[in-house]
Amino acid sequence: MLFLLFFKIACSASDFSLQGDYLLGGLFSLNILRPKLFFCSCCRYAFDKSSYHMLQVMRFAVAEINNSSTLLPSVSLGYEIFDHCSNTQNFPSVFTFISENGSVPVYRRLNNHQPKIIAVIGPYESTRTITVAPFFMLDLIPMVNYGSSSYELSNKKLYPSFLRTVPSNKDLIWIIILIIKRFGWNWVAFIGSKDDYSQDGLNLFYQYSTQYNICLAYQELLSENSDYRLTLQKIEKLNIKVIIVFSMQRIAENVIKSAIKNNIRNKVWIAGEGWSMNKQLQNEPGIQNIGNIFGITEKVMDLPGFDKFIYRTYRQNESVGSEGQNTCNQVCEKCTNLSSVEIINENPTFSFPVYAAVYTTAHALHKVLHCGTNGCNRSIPVHSFMLLKEMKTLDFSLNGQQVKYDINGDPCVSYGVVLWRTEANPPFIEMIGVYNTYPKITFTINTTLIKWVNDISAPFGKCSAECTEGYHREKDHTQACCFQCKICPSDTYINVTRDPYTCVPCNAEEWSQEGSIICKKRSIMHLSFADPLSILVMLSAASLVVSCIAVTILFSYNYNTPVVKSAGGNMCFLMLASLSLASISVFFFFGHPTVVHCVFRNAMFYFFHLVCFSCMGVRSFQIVCVFKMAAKFPKVYRWWVKYNGQWLVIVIICIAQFIFCILWVTIQTPVPFRDELSCKDEIILGCSSGAKVPFYMMVFLIWFLSVLCFTFSYMGTDLPKNYNEAKSITYSMLLFYISWSFYFTAEITYKSVYVQLFHAIAQLSSLFGILLSYFVPKCYVIIFQPKKNTQAYFQTSIQNYTQTISRM
Repeated sequence: MLFLLFFKIACSASDFSLQGDYLLGGLFSLNILRPKLFFCSCCRYAFDKSSYHMLQVMRFAVAEINNSSTLLPSVSLGYEIFDHCSNTQNFPSVFTFISENGSVPVYRRLNNHQPKIIAVIGPYESTRTITVAPFFMLDLIPMVNYGSSSYELSNKKLYPSFLRTVPSNKDLIWIIILIIKRFGWNWVAFIGSKDDYSQDGLNLFYQYSTQYNICLAYQELLSENSDYRLTLQKIEKLNIKVIIVFSMQRIAENVIKSAIKNNIRNKVWIAGEGWSMNKQLQNEPGIQNIGNIFGITEKVMDLPGFDKFIYRTYRQNESVGSEGQNTCNQVCEKCTNLSSVEIINENPTFSFPVYAAVYTTAHALHKVLHCGTNGCNRSIPVHSFMLLKEMKTLDFSLNGQQVKYDINGDPCVSYGVVLWRTEANPPFIEMIGVYNTYPKITFTINTTLIKWVNDISAPFGKCSAECTEGYHREKDHTQACCFQCKICPSDTYINVTRDPYTCVPCNAEEWSQEGSIICKKRSIMHLSFADPLSILVMLSAASLVVSCIAVTILFSYNYNTPVVKSAGGNMCFLMLASLSLASISVFFFFGHPTVVHCVFRNAMFYFFHLVCFSCMGVRSFQIVCVFKMAAKFPKVYRWWVKYNGQWLVIVIICIAQFIFCILWVTIQTPVPFRDELSCKDEIILGCSSGAKVPFYMMVFLIWFLSVLCFTFSYMGTDLPKNYNEAKSITYSMLLFYISWSFYFTAEITYKSVYVQLFHAIAQLSSLFGILLSYFVPKCYVIIFQPKKNTQAYFQTSIQNYTQTISRM
């Protein structure tokens, strides 16, 4: 057996009611301030004319449906409407709606329980809706809401029978985000009221803002008693230009009036739908000074016949309430004081949502009763859950607007973006954009209709100014939208469209100057055969080869003369051949580097130059030591002559150098490489150093011989003038040191492809030094001083020097 518990609901009839076959419940907030006494009629609350306007829209829709011969033929709708003014007074009206025969069973079955109403229209505010909704959810009584936009109400687990004809805060906040992004703002303030509507909007805005790089610089939820002046001062201190006022109408009015009073100027205000069409506020003196006011609102839809309905109602002197009836929130003392014009001209933002809510219920009832041209089947019992099921599948056109609901009970979105023309006389509100989700998502704003402050572009609404070209952003650790601008270093560039925070490194073949937005192509450089300096060096090398050949011919022709003998005899030809072959290495510095270039430019020079140095070293030793050896150590001198000591030394040194060259080439062959570090705008094609140890040994051997040559030759400067190559060797060594000193200085201080040219010049100079210092003076004696090129002349010089040494 099923036991039922009841408690009685006592309410008197009133003019807020209309009898009908099926009743609709209506909840409208006619009084909007804090009540002083129990009954709303005794409140010090201000009367809300816009809510009364919405109440009249509901009455008009019911009357229109009852007069229709197609929607609900032979069926009449009635209504029971209450003033939803305070939480303490809301519950009696709710219990009236869910009661059955004046009682509310505590435990009931859906298919057995028949509440007084089949659906409820309202209430307006999200907080009040969330408060009373659980009572209707128990019986799955459809709540078709016209003003509560909290996204929480889309949760079907908590609110299974809740539907609404206004989009949720999620859609409203998304449009605000689109407006902010459209004008490039990211430094905004969010002001709301202390209710579920604003808190829900703030939560959604914070979610979206973090995704789209919008910084919520300041946020506050205000009450009636909050310090509005202090809030605006904080916003001014943070230099915020864009202020979102997402609150109920009374809080928004306080904010705007306080802004006018405190001389807040040149801001951008974005109004939520709760006050975006407030016609009284736009006429507030001084409002034109606070800046541009944008609003998001339901598209204002005309309701054909509504004006006539209001005029007819007032002509017939139909009173909406009476002072004698003061129970159940159905008293409206000020309603009869309103003129028909005041009602018609009131804020129409939620007129169509109320209208659509009533028609939603009527269309669902049409389906439940199987209505047709012959009427409706009134024998079908109408339960709330049956009506709810049909509502979820509705899809009909109403005054050109599509009415349908998604799985969350939310409608198609059709918002308008408006701009307050506060500079006009009288001020007016102009539609400048639309946002629709049906039949497809569209968002447009006609920016040409916007008149910004001082007739300039949109106000700067960012935390930080945009960086100049070539600078990247460095994030602030406290706010994601704030940053500092730092110049991009060389060899990087900034692409602000891709990533304004990162300087992108240039590719290996590119370069850039400091503060660049693009990378330039680096030039590929190598010593070209066509370069004038290259041609000059190659001509010099060729002239060296020709000179060596000429000297070789001259020495061959005068082979038996004392000058040639004193210069070294056969050793001269080895030296000249080595100079010629070493000079050929210079040609491998030019053209595109290959392995052959890299090997021969150094291997030929270091080997044949060492052959030449070894000959000069032996000659310098012989000049100094042999003269003195012959006088003081005759036996040693005879051993040196007998075993050809000079050739033995030359062969040993050359074999060692040859081994080092082979090791240098085989262990790690020098190969072409791209020098990308020396010059920022060039890539220099050169050669790697190869195996370092053998290479350093080759260099060391040459420099060691040069030091020995210089030492021995310097010791022999006091030898006979006509039989002395020591000075020639000394000068050639000095030229060698000077040439390579210039090269090493250039390599350290000068970064260019011409460093390789200096290398070639250093090699060529050291070779020319030997030719000019050692061989050219002897050629001069042979050609121009033949008297000195005689055996007698040289014998006399030797005898004189020997006698001098003997006396010492």
